[in-house]
Amino acid sequence: MDQVVALSVAVRDSLEELDTLRPHAYALDGHGDSVAATILWATLDTALLRVVNETTGVMVAKQPGATPARIQARVGNLPSNPIAIRVLAAADTLFAAGPTRDSVSLAAKPDSLSDSLTVRLQDTTAAGPVDLSGRRVAFALNVYPGGGPGANVALVTSDTARAPLAADTVTTRVGIAAVKLRLLAGPLPDSAVVTARARRAIGTLIAGSPVSFVVRFLP
Repeated sequence: MDQVVALSVAVRDSLEELDTLRPHAYALDGHGDSVAATILWATLDTALLRVVNETTGVMVAKQPGATPARIQARVGNLPSNPIAIRVLAAADTLFAAGPTRDSVSLAAKPDSLSDSLTVRLQDTTAAGPVDLSGRRVAFALNVYPGGGPGANVALVTSDTARAPLAADTVTTRVGIAAVKLRLLAGPLPDSAVVTARARRAIGTLIAGSPVSFVVRFLP
């Protein structure tokens, strides 16, 4: 077997409590070519990650940590550099944190901004629900009639924004993510529907997704 001089490791940088991590690694020779070798895996932070199988690298997140967990691949006496993996609390609930219907009277509110369309993202724990910060919530807009994005209604995250966005991703702060709608120049729509979705680190939708909001613009 050609001498192994380095290890190349590919792994996602975060996962949530009880999720499974499946890292991949390749042994490289002095020419940078992949060579056959037995690669073993370990975690340097056993309080956060548990190794299920040291030859396949399958690990399970035990609990979230204030600092990243570190994993390492090894061929014989040659270790890879430690790789940092963030272990996050498991988001399990997304719900509307305010009214899901709003009417905007253009006569009374000439700036045409809706009220905030707000969702809350939480982790359910034995001690009670925990609001989660730093998580992404995807908002999407459809305007009716027509059912498409619509060029005359925009998703905005700032009261001064006017870009015709039909989709945006908002990061939660203490569990909260919110957008508003603004009517731009053009015909008055019958209604606008906004959906909010959040996903776990492994990509699956979080319970409660999608949350739907309906906004009507009135003359």
